[in-house]
Amino acid sequence: MDLDAYSEVHRDEWDRLDALGRRRRFTGREADELIERYQSGSTQLSAIKTVAGSTAQGDRLSVSLSRARLRFTGAGANVLRQLPLYFAVHLPAALYRIRWITLGVAVATLVIAALYAVWIVQNPAVVAALGSDAALKQYAEHDFIDYYSNNPAASFAGQVWTNNAWIAAQCLAFGILGVYVPYIVLQNAQNLGVSAGVLIQTGNGDVFVTYILPHGMLELTAIFVAAAAGLRIFWAWVAPGPLTRSRSLAENGRSLFTVAVGLVFVLFVSGVIEGFVTPAPWPWQVKITIGAAALAAFLVYMLVLGRRAARAGHTGDLEEFEAGATQLVAG
Repeated sequence: MDLDAYSEVHRDEWDRLDALGRRRRFTGREADELIERYQSGSTQLSAIKTVAGSTAQGDRLSVSLSRARLRFTGAGANVLRQLPLYFAVHLPAALYRIRWITLGVAVATLVIAALYAVWIVQNPAVVAALGSDAALKQYAEHDFIDYYSNNPAASFAGQVWTNNAWIAAQCLAFGILGVYVPYIVLQNAQNLGVSAGVLIQTGNGDVFVTYILPHGMLELTAIFVAAAAGLRIFWAWVAPGPLTRSRSLAENGRSLFTVAVGLVFVLFVSGVIEGFVTPAPWPWQVKITIGAAALAAFLVYMLVLGRRAARAGHTGDLEEFEAGATQLVAG
């Protein structure tokens, strides 16, 4: 092959391919021409590489082909542009979808915890089974409080953040089974109720409130949301409605994975509060106000922004193009 002669023969075609590849808008005829010239250009590039290897002409044609391919396949979305859309639309929409399940999980947890606390306070035999008076007093007056200050604030905040994020991730990952989330909810409620019962029984109920509420309001809400998302995934294949089970599970799984990522940030905030605010020697009113403000901000984000996004038709799922085909259609 005479490479110079071959290039001269096809130069007009390559120039046209390059010109089409630089355009932003196409008529129907131009779009068809772009694809045709891309196909012929690919064949010509293959011939050049086979005969002559890497050449200046081949490299130029390769760049034109790459630019043309982006015109009809599309370029990847800029991550920096997608982040505002994720936080302003997709995440609040996904949170809003599970608001009632979240409320149900919260009520169930608090009722179970209250029943455990009442059972402990009103039954001396149960208190005796939990430990001696000295051991319970040590727990209520020292161990429970020291838990929040035994380690440096930064490392403690990181520890509780990763632990809670891991629990939330498990709720999403194993929610499809239908039994793991109820187990986590019951275990969480039991631990909360036992701690409350022991501190109330030993006359330290105020300690429980002032050390749990600052971080617990947001932290527990995040766990309630994770549990609700896991239950929704389970229900997606149990009762898929008009969708097939696989499609219902895929759509809900994608949209609720959005929740899992978002909860990482929510739990980071609760971890910071638990590490730096809860053990701080500040008035309890100040600490609880900080916790309440964090919870209020999250609820506004979930319910107000989420409602707006849901009314606009968003669910937290991928857009139609990114999600791919939902079913095969002939013809």
